[in-house]
Amino acid sequence: MEMRNMNKKKSKSILYIGNNLSKKTKYGSVISLLSELLETEGYSVIIKSDKINKVYRLIDMCLSVVKHKKNVDYILIDTYSTSNFYYAFLVSQLARILNVKYIPILHGGNLPKRIIKSKLLSKAIFQNSYKNIAPSNYLKFAFESQEYKTKYIPNIIQIKDYKFKERNFLRPKLFWVRAFKEIYNPTLAIKVLDRLKKKYPNAILCMVGPFSDNSYSESLKMVKKHKLEDSVEFTNVLSKEIWHKKSEDFDIFINTTNFDNTPVSVIEAMALGLTIVSTNVGGMPFLVENNKDGILVEKDNEKLMADVIINIIENNNSMLAKNARNKVEKFDWSIVKKEWLEILK
Repeated sequence: MEMRNMNKKKSKSILYIGNNLSKKTKYGSVISLLSELLETEGYSVIIKSDKINKVYRLIDMCLSVVKHKKNVDYILIDTYSTSNFYYAFLVSQLARILNVKYIPILHGGNLPKRIIKSKLLSKAIFQNSYKNIAPSNYLKFAFESQEYKTKYIPNIIQIKDYKFKERNFLRPKLFWVRAFKEIYNPTLAIKVLDRLKKKYPNAILCMVGPFSDNSYSESLKMVKKHKLEDSVEFTNVLSKEIWHKKSEDFDIFINTTNFDNTPVSVIEAMALGLTIVSTNVGGMPFLVENNKDGILVEKDNEKLMADVIINIIENNNSMLAKNARNKVEKFDWSIVKKEWLEILK
């Protein structure tokens, strides 16, 4: 548990339930950023949980609901489609029993399938919530199609923390940021690079993210197979500040995933001035307007993605990145906060 700024007068108290693992994983997280920003607006925020073990984490979350039931006004619940979905179910039903208002914050590109697959659990969570918050119109539409009232509030960034680098001459330098998981299809990035090398022998790829499943070993095998050892860098996990700095040496951000919502890493890349090339899946067309602030291609098609990148480089299409920056400036807290303050009043 973490309680911050208790010496300041608070208008409302919030219990925020989610995976508060940023200090242990090096990654900044939505839960830590939103909590800090709400505190600047005068709220008292308790965060749960930072336990690595999933069972201990669930116990910690549930105990915190019981412990703070009388002194919190709202419970925010980060809600995903996999094991965390069951955390959200148990915490939300406990909040119902204890008569505390709870607000699921929807994450994960596979949630639309989850709410159809798990109809009874979903109904218990989302029909009884105080509000449902979707950080993308993709999830808003999916939930409203199942008759769950949902409000769209975009993912938050603090635009002042993102140095926009204008790239007037685009090069075949690719940047990728995601966990090495099969659903994110990291091997597609290797295949794309291999195709680009035939036209641009100096093409390189940097892949940033934790090695979560065997897709990392598959990526290593593919690098070896295509003799790309000198052209691919695997960094493992980097802090946000470090990967932001490293991105300055690259020009094109590729998002290779097979399922998605509106990933914060893509939003950050847009803010930093990288040109976005992404698979056209999940919430991506709700974030990237094709041919205006990025390019969208069908999933798992290395030829098409490589051809698009070649076209961007040959035409030196730097306007995509400039338009993307203009778009995500609207995700700044100074603009988005009024939506949150209206809900949490």
